[in-house]
Order: sequence, then structure tokens, then C-alpha cells
Amino acid sequence: MKETKSRAVAGSKADAKLGVQKGKNAAKGVKLKRPPSAFFVFMEKFRAEYKASHPNNKSVATVGKAAGAKWKSMSEEEKAPFVEKAAKLKAEHEKVKARQEEEAADAASDKSKSEVEEEGENEDEGDD
Repeated sequence: MKETKSRAVAGSKADAKLGVQKGKNAAKGVKLKRPPSAFFVFMEKFRAEYKASHPNNKSVATVGKAAGAKWKSMSEEEKAPFVEKAAKLKAEHEKVKARQEEEAADAASDKSKSEVEEEGENEDEGDD
């Protein structure tokens, strides 16, 4: 079986959670992962608890069904910490996304400037 290469190591926890790509993949324009919803933030905690209480369970579907049932039975007050954390992750995602778009725009404008400069140099050579 062929070994797969691990993804680029992210610089911060926020970047790691949001799936920010660095290195070769960033240059290729790999899309930024969406932030998790409140339910998926809840699932991170629930999976660990469920795995501890049901060590012999290997079914992903069983864990998902149990988590969905628990999430539906939770009150808004119980869901609040997960909703807050999801909102925080979304805000971080927006900052990273804006930074990446700005970097992409800067890179594109730098390329345009260099192309314009090259054209100007070529015109000067033709005047000799």
C-alpha cells in the first residue's frame, strides 16, 4: 500500500482548524475549508465521550445517529457553548479568507506590474 504524504503543517491552531494550506498546495490555490457548524463542534466532544463509553463500537453511523439524537434533545442553553465556539471559528475563518484574498490580489497586481515593466523595456529596445 502506498504511503500518503501528510498535509502541510499549519502555523497556528486556528489555521489548522480551518484547513489553511501552506507550501505547494497554497500556491496551487487549494480551497479553504469551511468552518464547522455548531453541530460539528458538538460532534468533536461527543465522539470522544461516545468512544470512551462504547469502546467496542466501530460503526461511524451508530455514532452519528446517537449524536444526532442527543443534539435534537438538547435545549438551546445546552447548545449555546457550541454555537458560540462555531461563531468564533467562523469569524477566524473570515479573517483568514480575507487575508488570503488580499495576498492573492497583491500577487496578481505584482505580476501585472512586472508584465507592464517588461513591455516598457521591450519598447525602449526597439527605438535603438
